[in-house]
Amino acid sequence: MSSSALPRSRRTSAAVVAGSTLAAVVLGAVPANAATGSLGYDAVADKGSLYNVAEVLGAHTSYASGITGRGIGVALIDTGVAPVPGLTSGNVVTGPDLSFDSQDRDAAHVDGFGHGTHLASIIAGRDVAGTPASYANPGRFAGIAPDSTLVNVKVGAGNGAVDVTQVIAGIDWTVEHAKDPGLNIRVINLSYGTDSLQSSSVDPLAYAVENAWKHGIVVVVAGGNEGDTTKTLANPASDPFVLAVGAMDDAGTVTRSDDTVPSWSTHGTDGRHVDVVAPGVSVLGLRVPGGTADVANPQARVGDRFARASGTSQAAAVVSGEVALLLQAFPLLTPDQVKGVITHSASGVSTAPTKLAGAGTIDVVTAQKLPKAPLPQPIAPAIGWSRGTGSLEASRGSSHVSNGSTELTGEVDLFGRAWNGAAWARSTSDGTAWNGGNWRGAALTGGAWNRGVWPTATWTGNDWSGVSYTSDQWSARTWRDDSWSARTWRDDSWSARTWRDEGWR
Repeated sequence: MSSSALPRSRRTSAAVVAGSTLAAVVLGAVPANAATGSLGYDAVADKGSLYNVAEVLGAHTSYASGITGRGIGVALIDTGVAPVPGLTSGNVVTGPDLSFDSQDRDAAHVDGFGHGTHLASIIAGRDVAGTPASYANPGRFAGIAPDSTLVNVKVGAGNGAVDVTQVIAGIDWTVEHAKDPGLNIRVINLSYGTDSLQSSSVDPLAYAVENAWKHGIVVVVAGGNEGDTTKTLANPASDPFVLAVGAMDDAGTVTRSDDTVPSWSTHGTDGRHVDVVAPGVSVLGLRVPGGTADVANPQARVGDRFARASGTSQAAAVVSGEVALLLQAFPLLTPDQVKGVITHSASGVSTAPTKLAGAGTIDVVTAQKLPKAPLPQPIAPAIGWSRGTGSLEASRGSSHVSNGSTELTGEVDLFGRAWNGAAWARSTSDGTAWNGGNWRGAALTGGAWNRGVWPTATWTGNDWSGVSYTSDQWSARTWRDDSWSARTWRDDSWSARTWRDEGWR
């Protein structure tokens, strides 16, 4: 999607192309004044501050022991990361832009929607690189793993349009470049999901995340915000081999006895539910003034830099930060061992059934003690590893990108090329799905680093229906009207289920 699809008044600079698609929270917010300092809110009094989230998890104890996520790469496969203060201190690496925005120089790599920026700040935000102890100072902004390396793998366009093949390509790229100098990608944050009902034993997206898992990368996936007992976890959170995350409300206290699961967090089944929950209500993260979501939801703003959001997306970002802390402390842990430690150390949320809360709320302090004892292992899933040979169209579910007149459907990728699941599965398992800047034989990005940025490639030819990729018309049925949809990113319109009263308190 070209950024020209955004109002031109929002394109004054690369730093003003993204906002937070974050719906309103006004009740209980602390207005900016001298008492709140440069943040514009009281980090101690405001339960949604990342200072309080870190306190609830026990991350401040981790900082006191020198563990801040340093040396651990977290790939954020999302809508990009905007270079706003809090994400410009040197720990964000610009990976490839595989979105429709990549064909527009002004929109490439940065966040034209707002979701990625908000999550990036939760995982690895910091105003300046400091000492571990400094990150426990409530007057300073810091994410959960402030010294981790945040790798921006952009797949979602400025209006959110994304096809499942772009997400799969982003996962493939991450696996093949995980050990590039300075990256050491050990975690993928995927706050994305479709409503596919296809079994993970054959689903291509499930195969992609499982392949990352087999290559030593912990894949953290948002469970969804359907809030409907007839719905199941989003795909690929439904895959039993990933770490699926639901949201919880900590009521602004460290104690676990008052923790609850908001009604909009997706229900699971006895066979597959979220593994753990994490704070995901009214979380304060970074916004980009003038961005799409910022303009659409001005009531979400807090101070000059922040916006408040609720969802399993935010909860997943919190867990990705915790995993980065754990892997810095114990770098030899495998993804299976990490999942075992994370789930066995979780507790609380006694008022919610397992279908909603999984093992409970994550606990950084307890998690970092477990590897010193015999390591717990997750329960082996009843279903086997995916073969990846299922239907690509079924993997999309009801989520389709469109150029305004024609939807991308069927067993074809975003270039309209025939999809051969068996051939792709072999290539991604062997680490050959990418060849330089080509994915499955089509140029999606440049082939080498260029001054710290993975360059974009100009896509040749036309899309599947004859409209140029630089068209203003790219959209997605489930992303139109600047709305996040549960069917795509499981953050249902940033209103109703995601932003109902539970998220406003």
